[in-house]
Amino acid sequence: MFTQRQISGVLRQIAGQDVVEITEGALYTSRLAALVHLVEHYGFEYADARRHGADKKQITAYLYRDPRPEARAREAATIAAYPQAGNGGPAPGMRPGSLKPLPEAREAVARNKDRIAYDVMAQAAGTQQQAVAWGAVVVLVLVLLVAGMYLGALIGGVLMAGFLVGAFKLGGVRRERIAARLQAAGFVAVRDEHGRQRLLRPGQQLPGHANPFAG
Repeated sequence: MFTQRQISGVLRQIAGQDVVEITEGALYTSRLAALVHLVEHYGFEYADARRHGADKKQITAYLYRDPRPEARAREAATIAAYPQAGNGGPAPGMRPGSLKPLPEAREAVARNKDRIAYDVMAQAAGTQQQAVAWGAVVVLVLVLLVAGMYLGALIGGVLMAGFLVGAFKLGGVRRERIAARLQAAGFVAVRDEHGRQRLLRPGQQLPGHANPFAG
């Protein structure tokens, strides 16, 4: 029942919105990637993913309605082939009654999972997020200094700084590996207007932006 409610929910968004938002717990990115794949059958294109919430345990993926004729044809074909999706019937790319991809959809779902992970890790490595992390180190050191714990301030600051440096480096290595997998699968690395690297399908154009492949 839970899976059917999820599918029904995204299909309602598809019917009435040009932007679909799908939220899952951070531990369930496989399910999120499967839902993204399902929505793409209806002429939508994955745009971004963000971790959020007070404890950062939620991830929302954003998809936009692709205006290209081939996307509209894909939507029409999906509606005709799966008229009962969301009402207990089969859903595109998924095993009946589940969000487990069919064999022919596994690769696409895996690449969606990579794109989600890449964008979420890029968010964590952003300037603002790093500033917050380093700010926490400064606050810890100041609190310990005010409390007269000078040795604790030194040790705590060094340990936290070392942890952050290691975490950011590890995150960079993981992002590079994911980027390599996506590029091997045909995705193209581009920079958006904010200088952020994105991995897009050839010919994909993010909404509200000039074509990143122009020129």
